[in-house]
Amino acid sequence: MTAPREQWRSQFGFLLAAVGSAIGLGNIWRFSYLAHEHGGGAFLIPYLVALLTAGIPLLILEFAIGHERIGSAPLAYAKLNRRWEWLGWWAVTFVMFGIVLYYSVVIAWCLNFFVLSFDLGWGDDPNAYFFQTFLDVSDSPAALGEIRTPILAALVVVWAVSWAVVWRGVQRGIELANRILMPTLLVLTIVLVGWALTLDGAAEGLRAYVTPDFTKLGNPQVWIDAYSQIFFTLSLGFGIMIAYASYLPEKANLTGNAYLTAFINSGYSLFAGVGVFAVLGFMAQSEGKPIAEVVSQSIGLAFVAYPRAISLMPGGNLFGAVFFLCLVVAGLSSAISIMEAFVSALVDKFGFRRKPLVTLISVLGFLGSIVFTTRAGLLWLDIVDHFVTHYGLVVVGILECFVVGWLFRLPQLRAHINRVSRFSLGPWWDWLIKFFVPLVLIVILVGDLYRELREPYGGYSWTALILIGRDWLLITLAAAFVLACRPWRTTQMTTAGRSEAR
Repeated sequence: MTAPREQWRSQFGFLLAAVGSAIGLGNIWRFSYLAHEHGGGAFLIPYLVALLTAGIPLLILEFAIGHERIGSAPLAYAKLNRRWEWLGWWAVTFVMFGIVLYYSVVIAWCLNFFVLSFDLGWGDDPNAYFFQTFLDVSDSPAALGEIRTPILAALVVVWAVSWAVVWRGVQRGIELANRILMPTLLVLTIVLVGWALTLDGAAEGLRAYVTPDFTKLGNPQVWIDAYSQIFFTLSLGFGIMIAYASYLPEKANLTGNAYLTAFINSGYSLFAGVGVFAVLGFMAQSEGKPIAEVVSQSIGLAFVAYPRAISLMPGGNLFGAVFFLCLVVAGLSSAISIMEAFVSALVDKFGFRRKPLVTLISVLGFLGSIVFTTRAGLLWLDIVDHFVTHYGLVVVGILECFVVGWLFRLPQLRAHINRVSRFSLGPWWDWLIKFFVPLVLIVILVGDLYRELREPYGGYSWTALILIGRDWLLITLAAAFVLACRPWRTTQMTTAGRSEAR
């Protein structure tokens, strides 16, 4: 038997959860870094083009799959085409036992730096503190070294919070948590941006952020990075949006929610970037350096450049606490959604009781995260993140478009979307899903492979890249096939999609 499927209390609760999944750490530091690196204000052109031509169409597709097929990613794909159930399992498996394992460790870093902010515990040289004292990075991925105790302690807190939220279910857990986390994040961000704009040099930072350098638009990598950022920041290919949409009632404004989710997410990135570059402008003026020399990599923006700026500004300890609390809140909302996507899939297929299952997954996730708390943790994180996001998610996106666009009746899915939504889609959406979006993702995939074969990623050895990066994906792929081959122990597979039930 199958227990009644949970539903959101309201569509606003669903929207907050979707936005909470989309807005994460990358909105605050990676977007700002890419904008600075790729032409300032000119980067908004490829970014918005990517949002409109790939981000929103794919987000609508994932909302529609989950809502019309009434299931998590594996169940939804199984209902679309039984032979492709494994694709849903692969997505939720490498996201759960890949992305969230190292993502939770980055949140733990943020939690540590939140505490350090109160007495500026990173000292006079944040770069040396972060890489040599805090992480104590080893020379190679093979040299794991000891576990960094402060990171491990913060990691326990991160997993405990994630467990507590998902354990309580959709309405009393995820929806309630996002009703608290999202407004909190907005208030904290407004405080940060407002404070940053009062700093000396803020205007110079904003000029660096928005001044367009249109010559950069001729570089294909700028466009590839824009599409990659949109794909990752909207949680596409994660299986999250499919699961979340499955909890919606019969009448749901799918297109409206997709537009709101996408524009709120991108708007937040743009707004947070104002605060980031105002601070960088202040630091550049304080140190007498051009902004280009203030930050050299995206992770350094959060854990090196910002702490350095915080040490220079009046009331910096309080500013630092608010900044890192922002990162913790943004990270937790995304981590919770990843766990829910996997839990939902297992409950759909095997009928497991939710609470013991969430406890087991949380323990396994915590244990899996420990490798990223070692001295080689940053190196492992870099390799796993590269392979999962550049290959795993992109391949899932390509196959998602293929399965729905070519093996399923896409006009039927569009008719369902138009029946329940306020904003109707035309045949142009079919064209984007069947041709344009997969072509863009294939270009990204081929480009990554080409660069990888010319020179090993990050200067790592081929052995490390194969054993850590490639094999991580292959192991999760094998697990996906095993899960897909197991018989269904619920009646979910016999439940027709909403279109077929009519």
